Amino acid sequence: MRRVFVGSEALAAGALTRSALRWNYRRIFPDIYAPANAEMSVPDLALAASMWTGGRGIIAGAAASALHGARWVPTSVPIEIIWRNGRPPPGIVVRNERIDDNEICDIGGLLVTTPERTALDLARHLPRNQAVARLDALANAVDLKSVNVLALAGRYPAARNIRRAATALNLMDGGAASPRETWLRLLLVDEWLDPVSTQIVVTDGRRTAHVDLGYDEPMIGLEYEGAHHSEDRGTYVYDIGRGEFVERQGWIVLKVVKEHSAEFIKSRVREALARRGYAPRLRPRPRKRRRARP
Repeated sequence: MRRVFVGSEALAAGALTRSALRWNYRRIFPDIYAPANAEMSVPDLALAASMWTGGRGIIAGAAASALHGARWVPTSVPIEIIWRNGRPPPGIVVRNERIDDNEICDIGGLLVTTPERTALDLARHLPRNQAVARLDALANAVDLKSVNVLALAGRYPAARNIRRAATALNLMDGGAASPRETWLRLLLVDEWLDPVSTQIVVTDGRRTAHVDLGYDEPMIGLEYEGAHHSEDRGTYVYDIGRGEFVERQGWIVLKVVKEHSAEFIKSRVREALARRGYAPRLRPRPRKRRRARP
């Protein structure tokens, strides 16, 4: 018996009785079952969704990115699938959209959107910050260039949210090692026009280290410290030595944790830039429309 299977087919083949199906398995989607105690992964759920379509649906969105190797896709995210059905069950989002054959690939027997089409769909259907986090994770997993995705977008000039997609795609950076690093980078991008680099190489000619992100010219770096940095003793010890090495090369490195507010982080960056005598270029704020007088 496969981990995920079609219930009616198993009954017809005599592989299971109705009582065994009811007591030992749980329904994932209509007529799609898995062992009752099985912990379902995103690939498992994608397979189940594909089976629900009879193998004809194309896995898209966040689930497709996970199948391409992107991390940080939880099982709570609905499985998006390109297909023609107006009444999907809970846990599946159906998108009745045009897709060309060269935008589809096969992964483990499943029809899946290519990395470029996956990126385009993420950029179109998600709010900017969520989209960029997903795009960063996908670009971290595969060789993905925004210019290629934007070229693909040219095929669909009238598609929903196609203009909004360009904003997220132009912000994509595969150097982000976590969604929180993406959040931190966008915080800087939204405040200042100066380009933010990721995975900055710092070397003395013999030893090399990397800084999560920051500004090359003034040598200001930022590191997002997740829980594992303090909970994993090996990581903690390594980070001490790495941090001291980077600082010896003349860098100012600011540590950021989840408890830090956006304003606190920006104030620390301003102070560090001021210490360097570096004046960043503020990003213009959109003007507020004045209300017409009655």
